[in-house]
Amino acid sequence: MLRLRLQFGRRPQDLAISVMMDDEHIVDTAGAFVPGEIFRLDATAQGSLAGLTFAVKDLIDIAGRRTGGGNPDWRAAATPAAAHAPVVTRLLANGATFLGKTVTDELAFSLEGRNIHYGIPRNPQNPDWLPGGSSSGSAAAVGARLVDFALGTDTGGSVRVPAAFSGIWGMRPSHYAVPLDGVLPFAPSYDTIGWFARDAQTLARVGDVLLPPAQHVDCLTISIVEDTLDMLDPADAHAFRDAARQFANAAPMRVFEHWPSAQLQWAYSTVQGYEIARSLGSRLDALKPRFAMDIGERFASASAISYADYETAAAVRRSFAGWLRERLPPGTVALLPVTSVPHLRIDAPSEEIGRFYASTLALTALAGHLGAPQLQCGRSPLSVMGGCGSDRAILNFALGIDREKSNDGR
Repeated sequence: MLRLRLQFGRRPQDLAISVMMDDEHIVDTAGAFVPGEIFRLDATAQGSLAGLTFAVKDLIDIAGRRTGGGNPDWRAAATPAAAHAPVVTRLLANGATFLGKTVTDELAFSLEGRNIHYGIPRNPQNPDWLPGGSSSGSAAAVGARLVDFALGTDTGGSVRVPAAFSGIWGMRPSHYAVPLDGVLPFAPSYDTIGWFARDAQTLARVGDVLLPPAQHVDCLTISIVEDTLDMLDPADAHAFRDAARQFANAAPMRVFEHWPSAQLQWAYSTVQGYEIARSLGSRLDALKPRFAMDIGERFASASAISYADYETAAAVRRSFAGWLRERLPPGTVALLPVTSVPHLRIDAPSEEIGRFYASTLALTALAGHLGAPQLQCGRSPLSVMGGCGSDRAILNFALGIDREKSNDGR
């Protein structure tokens, strides 16, 4: 039996949902779950994830439920899913218990963590900070200890950014490493399913279930991407170098002196926007869903991208991906920040938000253009990026970072 109680605070992010399920009492003080979408699915077998609970972003299909994409109009028009997304089936078959669907920024078109329909999920580090998007609800659910891990999607940083803003561990896998069947498409050549956890051990346990088998390769060559630190405030750059110093053992890597950050950000935004218009455009034209003003403007801009600009941007992407692939052979990883700022206040002015997008998308596009894995290391300023297929190697490396943090008492 399920009993639902809504509690409202003064701000959208103060929404709390209390749910009674048998002998469990879940209180969504984080505003992490879509209203009406907290429900339990028991594991279908015993396995390595037995005893763990999880939630999924509302872009991922659950049998018999509508995939709402963070927008009530989209949800109302959706047909209930015929089956779970394969990634959900795999988690249930390995012992994990499902507890609900989490809030996403509307159709994933944001890195902030705002949703005008469902509120702002609470940042577990500070309620006055944005949680980061678009997998904001999944990050909030993990950070608030409502679930042990949660699935999100990451196209241009939508797992990595909320992990960094919320101080939790987040994994964007290699492109196609985790099947995308049963996931609402956004920009397919960048789309991935990622996941969050509060510690590296749980992040790796989930990876053992979701990732394909791979030959173990140690991370032996570790470089700082030095010129990415130019995006940061000097104090934040100093903190990054201090955290990276004990791991880096090779000459620094430089990217933006060869590939200007504005060029990489433009290439990403252009290819992404062109693909979004083709993935979602016809359905948006038919439904005309109500969007927040900034989200609506982004979809309008995406629909205006020409094929000529797309071809130019795709050529930049291919050239850059080839260049970066040569610098990330097996056994080599790069340390770099995920975001240009450690947090954004909920009331940050639009100019500050604009600067955040311009600089952060240049950082997140590095892995995106290549289709490479990248892992945000909890409250550390570090993220780890490896070559395509190095997912398990960077998860193992993250375990070492977590142990070092524990030994240092941090």
